[in-house]
Amino acid sequence: MARPTTVHVCSACGHSEVRWHGQCPSCGEWNTMAEERAPARAAAGGGARRGGRAPAAAARPVALRDVRADGAPRLQTGIGELDRLLGGGVVPGSLVLIGGSPGIGKSTLTTMALGLLQGSGRRTLYVSGEESPAQIRLRAERLEAGCAPGALDVPVLAETDLDAVLATLEAEQPEVCVIDSVQTLAAADLSGAPGTVGQVREVATRIMEVAKRTGAAVLLVGHVTKDGALAGPRVLEHLVDCVLQFEGERERTYRTLRALKNRFGSTNDVGVFEMRDGGLVQVLDASARFVGEATRAPGSVVLAAMEGSRPLLVEVQALVSPSELVPPRRVVNGIDRNRLALVLAVLARHAGVGTGTADVFVNVVGGVRVDEPGADLAVALAVAGAARGVVLGGEDSPTPVAAFGEIGLTGELRSVAHHDRRREEAEKFGLGQVISPESAPTLREALRAGAVGRRVHAAA
Repeated sequence: MARPTTVHVCSACGHSEVRWHGQCPSCGEWNTMAEERAPARAAAGGGARRGGRAPAAAARPVALRDVRADGAPRLQTGIGELDRLLGGGVVPGSLVLIGGSPGIGKSTLTTMALGLLQGSGRRTLYVSGEESPAQIRLRAERLEAGCAPGALDVPVLAETDLDAVLATLEAEQPEVCVIDSVQTLAAADLSGAPGTVGQVREVATRIMEVAKRTGAAVLLVGHVTKDGALAGPRVLEHLVDCVLQFEGERERTYRTLRALKNRFGSTNDVGVFEMRDGGLVQVLDASARFVGEATRAPGSVVLAAMEGSRPLLVEVQALVSPSELVPPRRVVNGIDRNRLALVLAVLARHAGVGTGTADVFVNVVGGVRVDEPGADLAVALAVAGAARGVVLGGEDSPTPVAAFGEIGLTGELRSVAHHDRRREEAEKFGLGQVISPESAPTLREALRAGAVGRRVHAAA
């Protein structure tokens, strides 16, 4: 029987099948199987296995105590928040994948890093498959005058052919290279278009081989899907040594850089940046920015959140207004919409704050996204204050109220991790009243402590 010349590959997980399937047999996603030409070398390898091949010589294992574990040298980019997320700097020979939505600042960050490295005497290379050298120069001029001196000295290569890029890496021997983006490169021996599962897998694998052999640290810029996940096969995230995710909104000034995977450092950290005309500026004390901008109005509360191992104070605002729609709207920005539904249900059942006929809007100020359950109490207090028209803490309170805690379905408040560090961060910035599960074991008591308990109790 003749070997098939094409295969169907899942764009979500990379699983391949000879025949097309509406649902991927591996990951269960629908309509993700795309037809691609089978690589010629895969067929050749199969023939060699059928014909019989001499078994490989057995390798001798080495005990772990005999393995040398010297600390890997690191290259400081000069961007403190980025170096901290990477575990102290870029490791030679490593692959770092940076993902984020279009316009979030991925190219700006990588150009800044290369400019600072070039200015410190390091050999760098910028490979672009999306922009022309003229477009990159315009961005480098802006960064050169801002916060990245040396950006105009970075060598640039505008190329989408993988073989040409790899040959350039071998010839130039850069210490740090940026490839923007990995979805634009294509291998000539594969028939798929750039960005397909087969192409991305092949491109990443061959770049990794060259990086490990030459010792060049490669920063891969990656696209994201409409859901915010990294585009391409899942194997791409397994191949690289570090995965960084840029979060935020293009219309907002603040950006957060989060480490999702790191073989050379911790994943319990986050970096905060502010987009300005001269590039991305590190926000070393983000809590001071957010607390200073917090308002003293009904529906406003300061959330003592944890971004990895770093406490962060952000303002949560809520607006409750009569609705003309059935069902009423539930609009959120910065938190999970399903989590808001849970908080509203508990408020109505155990605290007497009903919003069944009202539109509810909740926003985490500054474009920050909070995914931890410790934000429940702050959201509940903000909604209750907005619904009752009450300033949390009372009209005479000189500072905003801070809160954190998880809400249970029976109306109790549950403790969250690092409660002492959250409280210390709030006290550091002069927030006198901190409402938490340690001070108020139930939601009703927390609302009473926030100066809305009397009205809520009367409504109940």
